[in-house]
Amino acid sequence: MVFASMCKDVLAAASVSAFASIARRCNELHAPRRAPDYSSPMGTRLSGREIAIIFAFWTALATLSAVNTLVDPRGYGLRLTSPAGPIAMAYVESWLWAGFTPFIFSMASRFSGERPRLLLRIVALIVAGLLVSIVIAFVLAFVRTEIFELPRRGVPTFAPLMEIRRFRFVNQLLVYCAVLAAGYAREYFLRDQDRQRESMALHAQLAEARLDALRAQINPHFLFNTLNAIAALVERDPAGVRRMIARLGDLLRRTIDSRGAAEVPLREEVSFLQQYIDIMEIRFQGRLRTEVNIASDTLDILVPNLVLQPIVENALEHGASRAEDEGRIEISARRDGGSLVLQVRDNGPGVREGEAGVGLTNTRARLEELYGGDGSLTLTSGPGGGAIATIVIPIHA
Repeated sequence: MVFASMCKDVLAAASVSAFASIARRCNELHAPRRAPDYSSPMGTRLSGREIAIIFAFWTALATLSAVNTLVDPRGYGLRLTSPAGPIAMAYVESWLWAGFTPFIFSMASRFSGERPRLLLRIVALIVAGLLVSIVIAFVLAFVRTEIFELPRRGVPTFAPLMEIRRFRFVNQLLVYCAVLAAGYAREYFLRDQDRQRESMALHAQLAEARLDALRAQINPHFLFNTLNAIAALVERDPAGVRRMIARLGDLLRRTIDSRGAAEVPLREEVSFLQQYIDIMEIRFQGRLRTEVNIASDTLDILVPNLVLQPIVENALEHGASRAEDEGRIEISARRDGGSLVLQVRDNGPGVREGEAGVGLTNTRARLEELYGGDGSLTLTSGPGGGAIATIVIPIHA
């Protein structure tokens, strides 16, 4: 039976690590918890869910021990008339450890972190472990001999000094070390999760700041070119200038309203682009023709805010405006597997080497910031002349 007792203690020590994994997994799957205050003397507090898991774990361990007692041929065997004492002792011991586990976890949280006073912390943990182990050993010995009257070799009655002299608490000390290790595993896991959340939050803030900077560069560039077009037509077409100013006011209002949105549905982007095209058609005085072919199943896909306007502007400035006859711009959108493909084609002289204005450069940077290697912008010469700008965006919710 001594061997069986040692096996039970080893099983308890080995199973505590499994309990720590279960507790960590439950924390990860459920709602995010408030970031713990590690500067607090109480450290990371246990949640109600964790306390329930602790009780369930130790109860399950006691049940396994009780079943082992029943089926052990060297013990009582499978007899319903067997005394209930050994089975009850398994639950008493497990529930004692269930009561001390939150305290041990609290100590692991309190004595973790910085290296200063490391020796003092180790001494405090050892002293606490000895006290917990002796208290549990005393309670178990008293319950075993005085309540259930179970015989124990060499100790017929409860004798506290003999319990200490014979180191009856050593097995309990091993369990304490296992529970303490599980507490440290839990503590460092939670801290690592908090560091990851902080890192992700900082990365998101940095990405948003970069996107804001890129949008801030696009807006003045677009406004400057539009004002130049207005200045060129102010004497030749006053009515057209008034329409351009009205359209420009609508565009600026929408730009301000959507300033905080990194992505918008494609239907909103196309609606915004149409207002810009209206302004450009007034500017070109009937020498510009645009075709917009947007597949209906792409209208709700999210795209970067103001992703098409700088590409169309680049096609106008370097392509359609230099065409020998009427300038043409073709804009299309289609699905290609798990990606959205946007194309802007003009009938200009084609791509010139080193041609990369503010619009193209910023659009590439925004795609990289938002989608990494999954988003791209390429500019090539068309087989029949002109340039083709192709934007690939991963489809996501």
